[in-house]
Amino acid sequence: MKAKPRRLRRSQLAVPGSDAKKLAKAAASDADHVFCDLEDAVAPSAKQQARETSIDALNNLDWGRTVRCVRVNDVGTEWCHEDIITLVEKAGENLDTIMLPKPMNAGDVQFADKLLNQLEKKLGLERRIGLEVLIEEVDAMQNVVEIAGSCERLECMIFGMGDYAASQGIAVRNIGREGGYPGDVFHYPRYQMTIAARVSGLDAVDGPFANFNDEAAYRVECRRALTLGMVGKWAIHPAQIAPALEVFSPSRKDVDFAREIIGAYQKAAAAGLGSVAHRGMMIDAASARLFQNTVDRADLIGM
Repeated sequence: MKAKPRRLRRSQLAVPGSDAKKLAKAAASDADHVFCDLEDAVAPSAKQQARETSIDALNNLDWGRTVRCVRVNDVGTEWCHEDIITLVEKAGENLDTIMLPKPMNAGDVQFADKLLNQLEKKLGLERRIGLEVLIEEVDAMQNVVEIAGSCERLECMIFGMGDYAASQGIAVRNIGREGGYPGDVFHYPRYQMTIAARVSGLDAVDGPFANFNDEAAYRVECRRALTLGMVGKWAIHPAQIAPALEVFSPSRKDVDFAREIIGAYQKAAAAGLGSVAHRGMMIDAASARLFQNTVDRADLIGM
């Protein structure tokens, strides 16, 4: 089994694949991850041209360390197979991941995986293109564990609460924000998807928040996602990039403390102790494991 690439996904910026100017701005942004959207953001009559515009952006813009992704159309449409084939044949060396929307089961993901296998062999691509999937239908949520384990190429699962709310019949006015239900109406599907992702070693990412002018509420949703174990959140506007980067990045103080705790436990373990008191805390293997999550995030960021 190949090791999955470790990629930063604190902020996943959505950009219409048909808009060359916005794609150029996205490539120069601070977002960890940018996906050129060929699905919802593009009208049916513009799908083919959007492919070419996205390919040109992938091949000719300076993306720096940004994860380069394209959201293709779902496998139930007439565009999906051609999206994947055209993208990989023309820009495969400059494409990190493909985002597949609306997979209903493992078979949908495996279709994209097998197509990518064929293309990579045909083109002699040395670097495997990753897959990311959007869990945004009740069918997908029912099959989320199966989808999470569908193929080795899969790296990330994203909770698409807009389509999910429509699929389940949830009454909300603003995508990404709960609508008056006592508690968080999206807590259960977020939690369920994140557990499935973690079991299969995948990143879990939270989806869109429609009101990009409400930074305070967006930060609340970011913190909720982080608390459940998600690694990032979508940005539908550049204004949402900085808040997501901040929330999903540990502070220097937290990182230093986490490394201190792990060091104290390792020293105790070397002395044959199962636990040790440190700064008023009782530290054991479980404590060290919990703080290791912070250290792992910091290492990936480069802190």
